[in-house]
Amino acid sequence: MHWMAYAGFAIVLWGVNGLFMKLGTTRVSAGSMVIWVTAGFVVLLPFLWSGTTLAGLNARVLCIGLIAGTVNGLGNWAVFACLEKGAMASVAIPLTALYPLCTVALATAFLKERPTVLQWIGIALAVAGGAMLSYEPALAATSNEERAHCLQ
Repeated sequence: MHWMAYAGFAIVLWGVNGLFMKLGTTRVSAGSMVIWVTAGFVVLLPFLWSGTTLAGLNARVLCIGLIAGTVNGLGNWAVFACLEKGAMASVAIPLTALYPLCTVALATAFLKERPTVLQWIGIALAVAGGAMLSYEPALAATSNEERAHCLQ
């Protein structure tokens, strides 16, 4: 299968995931959601292990994998906490999906990768899009308590 098909699949799955993230954080804490998401990963392990081998793994690869998993888990917790604190899923999920901007900066600094001019334009547009997504008019910026008081 072509890599673009996998990318499309990831977009759909992460889109559905964003909905379930918001649904979950309206019912349990961000910490609880991380636990249940981790349980979901554990459910996948037998299917993933059936198509791979652990041969060739050394301490460095295991360390990188553990660090990546830890950072991923903390990132999930941060998104859940954002949603738990009342962020709209339609704003928070796309805004936090700008994380590749951090990857670009790190890849430029540590892997000596150099984005092209067209890619820099795309990065600028992504930043502008993030700013537009996160803009909230003054009324929407009030706290939930203030909104409840205004409705009474």
